[in-house]
Amino acid sequence: MLPSGRIVFISDRIGGNVRCGARFSSTYTLHGMMADGSDVIPFSYHDTNEWQPSVDHHGMIIYTRWDYVDRDSDVAHHIWHCYPDGRDPRSYHGNYPAVREMRPWMEMSNRAIPGSHKYIAVATPHHGENYGSLVMIDIRKKDDRAMSQLKRITPEVHFPESESVPGVPHVPRGIGGKGQVYGQPWPLDENFYLCSYSPDQKKHGMYLVDCYGNKELLYQDAELGCLDPMPLRPRERPPVIPVKTQQAQADRSEKEPGKLARGIVTIMNIYEADQSWPDERKIKSLRVVNVFAKPNIVLDQPNIGFAAQSLCRGVLGTVPVEADGSVHFECPTGVPIYFQALDEYGMMIQNMRSVTYLHEVETLSCIGCHEDKHKPPQNYSSRMPIALRRAPSQLEREPTGSYPLNFPRLVQPVLDAKCVDCHDKNPQAPSLRGDRIVAKHGRTEAFETLVKLAWGRHGGNGAIARNGRSWSIPGQEGFVVSRLYEQLVRKGHQSVKLTPEELRRISLWVDCNSNFYGAYVDSGQQARGEIVKPLQGLSNLIPFDELKH
Repeated sequence: MLPSGRIVFISDRIGGNVRCGARFSSTYTLHGMMADGSDVIPFSYHDTNEWQPSVDHHGMIIYTRWDYVDRDSDVAHHIWHCYPDGRDPRSYHGNYPAVREMRPWMEMSNRAIPGSHKYIAVATPHHGENYGSLVMIDIRKKDDRAMSQLKRITPEVHFPESESVPGVPHVPRGIGGKGQVYGQPWPLDENFYLCSYSPDQKKHGMYLVDCYGNKELLYQDAELGCLDPMPLRPRERPPVIPVKTQQAQADRSEKEPGKLARGIVTIMNIYEADQSWPDERKIKSLRVVNVFAKPNIVLDQPNIGFAAQSLCRGVLGTVPVEADGSVHFECPTGVPIYFQALDEYGMMIQNMRSVTYLHEVETLSCIGCHEDKHKPPQNYSSRMPIALRRAPSQLEREPTGSYPLNFPRLVQPVLDAKCVDCHDKNPQAPSLRGDRIVAKHGRTEAFETLVKLAWGRHGGNGAIARNGRSWSIPGQEGFVVSRLYEQLVRKGHQSVKLTPEELRRISLWVDCNSNFYGAYVDSGQQARGEIVKPLQGLSNLIPFDELKH
């Protein structure tokens, strides 16, 4: 129950399926409704699972979010915060581990501790159940990508799947396994907690546990295990935070039928960041990319592109970044998006590994691009950012074939115009033809040739090792670090002269993870260059522009 009287819960209403595996497993995300069950609305447009929302002392929703875009799938299930109308989802803890065995893979049942700014959670496995070892989370501490924000409450129990014994990383990785002992903690204060407990992981009972290692059995059923203890004593009601979206009926204003709702994104200074920007490259624009939820049940079918478990996506467009780093633009609502910072040539400098989204009439504001969460923001009262001195920018569409991003429509026209004839005449040259399909993945000969020179980040279990890290480093991502850039731009390739738009088509393709398919369905049609709409995405909310081409 939210302080306003509305209810937050999880639902699979927006569609989508878990990205990995080979079985049907719906994606559940945050939703809200009135106390009588009416006016059900999505709070979240995330394309992967969210769990167990609760309300902290500040009136914010806290929950566990499974968060990964082109990175390891097993190690980013940690506490997120959002406002009680679903807007502005943020992660302050655990989202980008340096070594995945150095911290819990998953933290569930997050709850605010009475009389404290800290949270209690249970460190659980990715492949397992909602049980593990109890931890205390302090987001006021700086995240060192390991254990700096965590305190072990039950140090005798290792973190399932990431550890073999407490403090010892598990090598090789485990699947679920031992350690699923404690569950669903409800804090009474920083020292005492109600929780379920079973040393043999078979039939959990209700216990009072303290931080000193004591456990007192409160109740155990003779036949059934117990879970989710909850005290009946009321707590002080958190503050009611005003609603700043127009999703719910009570908050909605009339708009033209069929007109797409818009939100506003404002970035005060994109250079305000927790990492250094390369001095030689200035940010000139911001690209907005829409990730599509996966509707089918088998991973890598179809095999989307360069990287394992890559996500289908489409580019919504670009907006300018002002000289002072400020950005201000209108953005579609109701879809998961991420941003890319681009240089003057439209090539990526920095890339998000997470998604956000907007609701109707929401204004999403950021200090910078992954700014330091523990550093106070600058005072802009005496210096209005340049972008805020004008009306918000409108998204400028990228070339045909970018929504959804599809290699045959985006890149093949460049190859047909500048490359195919020469390669066809040279028997030693690899094929760049788009009308021949390679049977293994159903992709074209041209793609299979170029993808060897491309770039991408892998998803899925263990991807952190293949990628080298779970976060993006400015200047070390995308087209500019690919072998294709070296061949086409730095060295030059034969007498090929690409126009700025042709080069942008290729760089955009690589910067968006070098995908072949733009949707998870109808792979044969896509390989032939036909337009295939993603089953989830902006194309279901407005007329699909590319259908007119």
